[in-house]
Amino acid sequence: MRRNDTSGTSGWSHEAFDTESPELDPGDDADVIDISAAGRGGDTRLPDGRATDPTTGELQLDERSALRRIAGLSTELTDITEVEYRQLRLERVVLVGVWTEGSVARADASMAELARLAETAGSEVLEALIQRRDRPDPATYIGSGKADELRAVVLSTGADTVICDGELTPAQLTALEKVVKVKVVDRTALILDIFAQHATSREGKAQVALAQMEYMLPRLRGWGESMSRQAGGRAGSNGGVGLRGPGETKIETDRRRIRERMAKLRREIREMKTARDTKRARRTSSGVPAVAIVGYTNAGKSSLMNALTGSGVLVQDALFATLDPTTRRAPLEDGREVVFTDTVGFVRHLPTQLVEAFRSTLEEVTGADLLLHVVDGSDALPVEQIKAVREVVTDVVRESGQPAPPELLVVNKIDEIDQVGLARLRALLPDAEFVSVHKDLGIEQLRTRLGEVLGGLDVEVSVLLPYSRGDLLARIHADGRIAQSEHTENGTRVQARVPRSLAAALSGYAHAGAAET
Repeated sequence: MRRNDTSGTSGWSHEAFDTESPELDPGDDADVIDISAAGRGGDTRLPDGRATDPTTGELQLDERSALRRIAGLSTELTDITEVEYRQLRLERVVLVGVWTEGSVARADASMAELARLAETAGSEVLEALIQRRDRPDPATYIGSGKADELRAVVLSTGADTVICDGELTPAQLTALEKVVKVKVVDRTALILDIFAQHATSREGKAQVALAQMEYMLPRLRGWGESMSRQAGGRAGSNGGVGLRGPGETKIETDRRRIRERMAKLRREIREMKTARDTKRARRTSSGVPAVAIVGYTNAGKSSLMNALTGSGVLVQDALFATLDPTTRRAPLEDGREVVFTDTVGFVRHLPTQLVEAFRSTLEEVTGADLLLHVVDGSDALPVEQIKAVREVVTDVVRESGQPAPPELLVVNKIDEIDQVGLARLRALLPDAEFVSVHKDLGIEQLRTRLGEVLGGLDVEVSVLLPYSRGDLLARIHADGRIAQSEHTENGTRVQARVPRSLAAALSGYAHAGAAET
């Protein structure tokens, strides 16, 4: 994109926004795969050349590729009469944004991210425009002059959809569509559409459906039959006492049905949250440290989980590749067991509807002993990524009322950074670990660092366990570090460092008296 200062307002020219199609390279979020081949679409083979069975992530990736949208489906407004009920069909799109603050690099990065979102949704990005304004126009988001220019771009490129880099009000959406005469989609609707494509579990689908309905409810529109009235009683105005009047419009009926459906989805999500809380409580009571992997979308969370656990989570170089949290257990260098949980990725200006709908999923963060915060080191603005993730995590932790877990930053994709940029990041983030999952760089150092951090969170205990509580002694051996152990006539006296949850279970035996049998 080039600056264009020939017009009266400071804007941008509508040159083609050149973006590459996403390739299947180890990328982001997920539910658990072999990172060497699954993310790149190749066959996983043994050293002798024989192909192994496909992992769960490979099967999910093949299924997702088979369901890509079909090109050629027109989305002109003249095709149908009710825009609000039409399923999004994004093929050839033009991007438009409003630059209100920050540097040029920040504005360009925002548009580049919007292009990635559009490509992830299955569309082809043709061109992009940025309007320099103090604030978005309350009528058409970009102003009447820029809206006319956008219409000319749509006609010249043959685009069938316009995507705005912001959340538009219902009035802005309607007014802009009247000018450009093609479907207009804002950033929130685009992200919701991606979530709808990638949700696989029952809970994930329910959460996405709830978020979509919360977004759609104030934006229902209609004309013609949508505004017709249902006569009260028998047809006409003589329906009887209490039944006379204009009746209920079809759009009001639709709103009522959406509200009923939203209430049902909330009940279902609460029930599923109970099951999730039960599983989380069972993991917590086991005394095994829990590590939640959080980070910006496509930062490499799922790839890192594959590297740490050896599991087969779906890996794809796309935004919001996976939505459902996955939990896997794996040993560290010192032999202790750790539970890793991969969470949904975040993005700048994550829609509030998604944060609310996925709150039960995000609560995995609050019960963790450590947050493994993955950052894309190759991104133009990695600090902005860190800020966006911490904002969401802070909101979730604040509502839970629990203290925030400690955080360990992990800068991924260092193989894609030049030496100057890497040195700058090391100076900016001195306590972070720098890895490249794709090149298998720094993974062993990260495992060692994880052991040190989790070990620092342990509690030192001195207990006298009766011989009938061999289960507790076994948990100390498995999850703690024994400094001294001695068998006495009353039981086993142990001094060790154990996780806090296990220390709570051992509190009843933390005395010097005789053990009770």
